[in-house]
Amino acid sequence: MQPVIYIKDGVPRHPLYRMKQPVNLSIYKGEQIAIVGPNGAGKSRLIDIMIGRWPLLMNDVEYDFTPSISSLVSDNIKYITFRDSYGDSDTNLYYQQRWNSQDLEITPLVRDLLPVIHDSHLTERLYSLFGVEEMLDKHIVLLSSGEMRKFQIVKTLLANPRILIMDNPFIGLDADTRALLKDLFSQLINQFSLQLVLVVSKPNDIPDFITHVIPVEDLICGEKNTRLEYLSSCHQEPLCVLSKEKIQRILGLENKNEKLDTDDIVQLDKVSIRYGNRCILNNLEWRIKKGEKWALRGENGAGKSTILSLICADNPQSYTCNITLFGKKRGTGESIWDIKKRIGYVSPEMFRSYLKNLPVIDIVASGLFDTVGLYRRPKPEQLIMCEWWLDIFGISHLKERNFLHLSSGEQRLVLLARAFVKDPDLLILDEPLHGLDNHHCRLVKDIIEVFCQRMDKTLIMVTHYPEELPRCITNTLHIRKN
Repeated sequence: MQPVIYIKDGVPRHPLYRMKQPVNLSIYKGEQIAIVGPNGAGKSRLIDIMIGRWPLLMNDVEYDFTPSISSLVSDNIKYITFRDSYGDSDTNLYYQQRWNSQDLEITPLVRDLLPVIHDSHLTERLYSLFGVEEMLDKHIVLLSSGEMRKFQIVKTLLANPRILIMDNPFIGLDADTRALLKDLFSQLINQFSLQLVLVVSKPNDIPDFITHVIPVEDLICGEKNTRLEYLSSCHQEPLCVLSKEKIQRILGLENKNEKLDTDDIVQLDKVSIRYGNRCILNNLEWRIKKGEKWALRGENGAGKSTILSLICADNPQSYTCNITLFGKKRGTGESIWDIKKRIGYVSPEMFRSYLKNLPVIDIVASGLFDTVGLYRRPKPEQLIMCEWWLDIFGISHLKERNFLHLSSGEQRLVLLARAFVKDPDLLILDEPLHGLDNHHCRLVKDIIEVFCQRMDKTLIMVTHYPEELPRCITNTLHIRKN
């Protein structure tokens, strides 16, 4: 049988894009593939070789897309990384634009970015399963992280590709949407000639319809195994992976921030937020006291990101709402920077916004100044603190690497170090374990746990996976979509 994709001794011509060993790989018709490996293992490099992004030294990648009428790789293989969730409009948008109603009208609607195809049945089914109809007239920047994933998947599936490659497709989606997505994939596999290649970091993310697994580790492409063979060989991470030395370093970190003279960190009094005719939040009341650890839960599009934008002072509507942060009411003279200096924040939106190829140390240092980028040079003692947190997260060896040359998992670890670098009073973590392998998930949870043991540290964490919540969580706010 002719493989759909066949690579023999594949070595890219450019040394920067090579694996440690030549790639030998064959994917046959009917095989549903998961490429699995830890962060920085080389999964993205392998995908680039598979799709022919880099010319090879010797043998070209061989393809057989039968029964597709096209032989072009670009027609038959679609790759979703989810970084450019908005598509072609990404480069025209800025970090806080989704919250700025004055600039909202210049952004496209969802319906403007979805292709029109002749297969009305496929369109109807995709729209129905993903709830696209209710998103069509929303401005693209107003989509939540989960909604943006739905949009990008639907947009790509409408092109009816022969092979669909997706990088961590299930992260950021609530449980119902994950189930819908898996069900849809199963239907497409059974009814069409579609083959899936999922790039995942954790064995638990491998769905049941996957037939074979290709392990990747330390820039080496392993042998293809059946799903059951691979899962039977996996081992569990220990309960704690953060070293005792690093635990003591975090616990012993001196708090140099100005002491808060209030026990009230966040007060939202009957807060309502609307965009046009759409009500996002309706009379929300929320009190967060100093030292509390909160889980913020809710389905995709329920308003979690909107709430966080109000707390982080990114949303202009916060001035019209009854909001008190760190004991000061919004609109009474405090600056955005007075608020942000006490907050460490990471989110999927922030991950999307870092498109400049700066050295990692500069990315982390930008957290000291609350900029998306670095607009002033840090002092020597500040650079020392940046390196200190890079070491805590186990990525100090990356400090001089360019950010966009890292794997997506490594980039997320860098942004996490950025959130901690100022030793914030309030730590806001929106889906912080996105795309991390089991080891780094455990490591980050350990760091959060230890950090929150220190006096008066307050936490808000958003996740769709209950098992990702640290043990220190004391309270939960569950919001529902209006």
